[in-house]
Amino acid sequence: MNVAIMQPYFLPYVGYFQLISAVDEFVVYDNIKYTKKGWINRNRYLLDGRAATFSVPIRNDPDYLDIGLRRLAGDFDRRKLLAQLREPYRKAPYFDSTYALLEEVVNVASTGLYDFLLEGLQLTCKHLGLPTRLRTASEIPADHSLRAQDRVIAIASRIGADRYINPIGGTDLYSRTCFAEAGIDLRFLQAGPIEYHQFGKPFVPWLSILDVLMFNGTERTRHLLSNYELH
Repeated sequence: MNVAIMQPYFLPYVGYFQLISAVDEFVVYDNIKYTKKGWINRNRYLLDGRAATFSVPIRNDPDYLDIGLRRLAGDFDRRKLLAQLREPYRKAPYFDSTYALLEEVVNVASTGLYDFLLEGLQLTCKHLGLPTRLRTASEIPADHSLRAQDRVIAIASRIGADRYINPIGGTDLYSRTCFAEAGIDLRFLQAGPIEYHQFGKPFVPWLSILDVLMFNGTERTRHLLSNYELH
């Protein structure tokens, strides 16, 4: 069984969904610290031919709280966020179907950051037709006091993984030997080049999956999800 483990993100880039499509079970961390300068509750979209940032505001809680304990800000204006993303894409070829998905994701009722992000990922996977099972890390009975590679191996072993797939950026973080000793084949996902038409202007890469869907639709995006190699 192929497994991957990642923290949750809000409408992440296409590589995140390539990883989901490459595995049978995708474990999402709820019991790690929220990173202020990370991409957990924000991402990038296309605005006038350049990359701009959108975000979901969260409460100003103590830094030591895990993602699963963080809350959305009480003044989170969902209509404002939808309006921010609607105008730049309203003439995109697949606006109607993608905006319908966006409305579902933004209007997820949960006020907990993790639950909000997880349901958004589940809705996007359903839209893309991905059958991968998404699981919450803390619900897996493994030793979560372990750190880094040891924790990943413990979780993957507990759910019966025989292959663990990680983004290519983690090659310096994980040892094939250590995984092999646990009976797990470690592989790294290297995304292939992805470029598509964006209103006839120079291509802006690594934007949210929202951008990919707006210009490619579900069928073409599913094809792009297979554009990777395992090393």
